[in-house]
Amino acid sequence: MTTEQQSTFLINHIVDQMSLFLTEDFNMDIPSALNVVYNSKTFSFLQDKNTGLYVESPSYVYELLKKEYQTGKLN
Repeated sequence: MTTEQQSTFLINHIVDQMSLFLTEDFNMDIPSALNVVYNSKTFSFLQDKNTGLYVESPSYVYELLKKEYQTGKLN
């Protein structure tokens, strides 16, 4: 597996987990949860390899997303 494939796998895994967390925490359906994830600044940072966010745990990244979702800001 190449480095690019590894990073893509990690990002996809984090997206899957964050979507699951959203469905559990906010009673969203899967399409709504994916919409929140893919339209967030958190996802933009997750995709940016320079941030290194893709190597963090899904729970860590989800906490950033949850804060952004609840406040409308990413701090």
